[in-house]
Amino acid sequence: MTTGTAKPPKMHADEPDIDVPLVTRLIAGQFPRWAELPVERVESGGTSNAMYRLGADMVVRLPRTPGSAADVRTEQVWLRRLAPVLPVAVPVPAGTGRPAEGYPWPWSVYGWLPGASPVIGAIPEPELLAADLAEFVTALHRADPVDAPPAYRSESLAARDAETRATIAELAASAGLDAGAATALWDEALRAPQGDGPPVWIHADLQPGNVLLADGRLSAVIDFGCAGLGDPAVDLIAAWYVIPAAARSAFRSAVGADDAAWTRGRGWALSIALPELSYYRESNPAMASTARHVIAQLLADGAAQG
Repeated sequence: MTTGTAKPPKMHADEPDIDVPLVTRLIAGQFPRWAELPVERVESGGTSNAMYRLGADMVVRLPRTPGSAADVRTEQVWLRRLAPVLPVAVPVPAGTGRPAEGYPWPWSVYGWLPGASPVIGAIPEPELLAADLAEFVTALHRADPVDAPPAYRSESLAARDAETRATIAELAASAGLDAGAATALWDEALRAPQGDGPPVWIHADLQPGNVLLADGRLSAVIDFGCAGLGDPAVDLIAAWYVIPAAARSAFRSAVGADDAAWTRGRGWALSIALPELSYYRESNPAMASTARHVIAQLLADGAAQG
């Protein structure tokens, strides 16, 4: 992530105006002890929150949509409980802000976590990253589920069928998607047996922008807005979103994913990447580029297996 001073581009209808002066006023009004710290926008491909560096050690996250605003309390409560059982750093809540200054929702201050998001095609130690991500996923899935909320992606794949098929048709017409190959992959995922265990803690959004590397190793996982209880196969999306093809089998082996879970994981990755490509083609080119890469990787895997 890099920092800047310009106002972040809007990605959603009715997204509020967010800029450095607004963040400065919010901090001064609600956290006067930090009022003298510099505020600088963090440039990232994130779609749910606008982020601002606060001094050297903190970051302010302001939701862009009502849905993201609803995640603030979930993150504030559960990150404190999950952090001790996870093998890498996660955001530590430092404060919760209230609506003010024309900004309509709760917002958060977290400790700043150093590191950089992985760059597709430029991961120096893919096997080590695969092992690190597998360790994180395994630890998270073992976290105590008592009283935990459902994940943002807690529904079944079947519940995503209509939207996924509609998006396949739309992208076939507008972006040259191989509809036959995408549909075949999706049909296979729907046929895969469901897991027979209870739902577990999942991150549910293991994309490049939500993981940080230091010296080629996983150093932190961020943005737990989608986290909660769900199918562990959802977190297998990291295999196509983050991990290069050469290390994918190592990740699968390390997490112990059987054929059914791996097939569901492919379905989850496809059903997430397709609408991302459709929705963010104009408003977030970085997110759209990642989605194209994921879809291409999934279809290549399908062709290799077919």
